[in-house]
Amino acid sequence: MADQVEKVVIIGSGPAGLTACIYAARAALQPLCFEGYNAGGLIPGGQLMFTTEVENYPGFPDGVDGPKMMKAFRKQAERFGTRLITQDVYEVDFRNRPFTIKSDDHTVRAHAVIVATGARANWLGLPNEKRLAESGGGVSACAVCDGALPAFRNQDLVVVGGGDSAIEEGSYLTKFARKVYLVHRRDQLRASKAMQERFFKLVEHGKMEPVWNATIVDVLGEQTISGVRLKDVRTGEQRDLPCRGLFLAIGHTPNTELFKGVLDTDDKGYLKLPNPPGTRTNVEGVFAAGDVADHVYRQAVTAAGTGCMAAIDAERWLAGRGIE
Repeated sequence: MADQVEKVVIIGSGPAGLTACIYAARAALQPLCFEGYNAGGLIPGGQLMFTTEVENYPGFPDGVDGPKMMKAFRKQAERFGTRLITQDVYEVDFRNRPFTIKSDDHTVRAHAVIVATGARANWLGLPNEKRLAESGGGVSACAVCDGALPAFRNQDLVVVGGGDSAIEEGSYLTKFARKVYLVHRRDQLRASKAMQERFFKLVEHGKMEPVWNATIVDVLGEQTISGVRLKDVRTGEQRDLPCRGLFLAIGHTPNTELFKGVLDTDDKGYLKLPNPPGTRTNVEGVFAAGDVADHVYRQAVTAAGTGCMAAIDAERWLAGRGIE
């Protein structure tokens, strides 16, 4: 592969990456995709591989299993001629053209690159948390994705965090839950004034309840969550809080380590797109799609939309340079 220059290489295989593959392949760009290996790097299929049921993606009135959905994305991309390499990219050179992309067994050169490496939710790091999240047992990092599922309706739920995201997640969950407990390690919120006002109004109406000065030290339950174990940060005292769902709202970390010093990022590490709504980065010929550049919406449908945009932007950029 070292002697061949690819028209476009796509890094990442979540909804953004695979949608970019579909559009690029249909545009006869013969895309090559590094889909990851899930060995500390990219997860083939993205974060939806950890979602047992997706109910808010158009076209699936009865919902769809996350891994099944991504398998269909992948099959569609392959149908139009996308070639996939199941390895992590460990090095890129965007300073010289053609660009160079390296994995364990491949060194690829490309005229254009679409970065769709996504972002990973920050977790507490508890063994039961991960187990119940992966099995669909009631632990989630996305209220908008999962909050409306039947398992959470008219139940007591817990949200962890103290910033705007935590209030937004908790506020959304109050549409379905009996009560939402907000667990925060401090005795005051980090959220903006407007979000704090929203929170305390929900508290006043009995929809939310703060649990101050507390951290979660364990997630309880075998097949499904039955509660969380709290630790008072001042006294060290522990107690159990029954609940049927736990939602993490302690931020996300974009998968941009590979591009530091080359592609511009904001203060949270997300890739900057200098000319929105376009997907171009600060490097000509490098485009970004999905959660790697989106810290606002973080939905499969928006990621897929920007994957489409990135492929179209890349096609037009290549055509402008006589590469078709």
